[in-house]
Amino acid sequence: MSLVSPELLTRFDVPGPRYTSYPTADRFVEAFGERDYILALQQRSVGTSAKALPLSLYVHIPFCESLCYYCACNKIITRHHDRADVYLRYLSREVELHTAHCGQGQVVSQLHLGGGSPTFLSDDGLRELMTMLRKHFTLAADGEYSIEIDPRTVDAGRLAVLAELGFNRLSFGVQDFDPEVQKAVHRIQPAEQVFALVEAARALGFASINIDLIYGLPRQTPASFERTLAQVAQLRPDRIALYAYAHLPERFKPQRRIVWADLPMASAKVGMLARALDSFSQAGYVYVGMDHFALPDDALAVAKRQGRLHRNFQGYSTQPDCDLIALGVSAIGRVGATYSQNAKTLDEYYDHLNQNRLPIVRGLALTRDDLVRRAVIMALMCQGELLFEPLESAWLIDFRQYFATELAQLQEMAGQGLVTFHADGVQVTDMGWYFVRGIAMTFDRYLQADRNRTRFSRII
Repeated sequence: MSLVSPELLTRFDVPGPRYTSYPTADRFVEAFGERDYILALQQRSVGTSAKALPLSLYVHIPFCESLCYYCACNKIITRHHDRADVYLRYLSREVELHTAHCGQGQVVSQLHLGGGSPTFLSDDGLRELMTMLRKHFTLAADGEYSIEIDPRTVDAGRLAVLAELGFNRLSFGVQDFDPEVQKAVHRIQPAEQVFALVEAARALGFASINIDLIYGLPRQTPASFERTLAQVAQLRPDRIALYAYAHLPERFKPQRRIVWADLPMASAKVGMLARALDSFSQAGYVYVGMDHFALPDDALAVAKRQGRLHRNFQGYSTQPDCDLIALGVSAIGRVGATYSQNAKTLDEYYDHLNQNRLPIVRGLALTRDDLVRRAVIMALMCQGELLFEPLESAWLIDFRQYFATELAQLQEMAGQGLVTFHADGVQVTDMGWYFVRGIAMTFDRYLQADRNRTRFSRII
């Protein structure tokens, strides 16, 4: 950890993709529509190998009761909970259209509810959603079923309902425990409340509890963040996701309410990250990759140790690299060699479904080069290693010739101690793991051709 100096962090503090997919979502085109997506679903339904693999499901619940100023998610701020009842009816119709093309009863090994705030739904709404999903899909007994939690919207009783419904993993949005920071981002949730909820979740037997943290928020200082880190060490969640706040008010209107002068300076932000890395290491957490940490016995840390780590639109996963059906407004999915995204507004989403059409508005059919580069980037992001021979056999290429330019760039990173070359391939070093996004960017053909990277969050 001492090798990861603030100077090195500063050197790699540049914009870049998170690589939950390759190509990244900004490359999706409107020329890809419902017809292309249906073809991908139908090809899956007739392909024996695809049918044998389980599905992942993502359900987007866009509603929130109050606005968090830092948020860049697709959300709808409302206190009218009856809007969720209407939304659930449309979700049910979307699921019916899917199963009409890919078949009833497909096995699902991973389900994630994100938002917005999925816990905006009432207990009855959550029951309705899970009943509907179980009606159309077969949820595997050993699957991973997770939900994002706004601590302000749940109590121990609601957590018990989630356990009853089959959820076995929770992710609490904490961001920062400091009261002044919470005021600045319009998200007040006392630390005592979060501690009580985590204790209740443990008593209910949830397999894994994650908390999200953000550094670089307004009124955050190295001293205040140090106190938050101490509280996190005391809380000891199974997983931690540590994100850098990306201030892009020109793209995300809620961020315009943040006072620019309240944001920490770049040097303070880098210092917070360096201190967080030390703190988590000292507390015994394994660095999984990018901004994810886990206790050594957590399934995510075990998967990394055993080389079974995968990555999808929800981040790192222990589940096999499988097709992802995305449901709800703005949701992004992957079926076969295609990516697709639903309509981003409720009106447009509802309009498509009223016409008995899947609400796909854009996407991408991957080329052979896309697939080759995706395999390389995911190998770096998940295993931290490129083995030439398996990639050459899988894609019928001469790796050194195909990626001659990229390997030359990696030689420079080798000089910085981020990767090492050996006879069979390239290995990301322990220090290089902290900059793996920057290493993966080397193989991004679109990014290398387009130097306008400001639309991405910064790596650090």
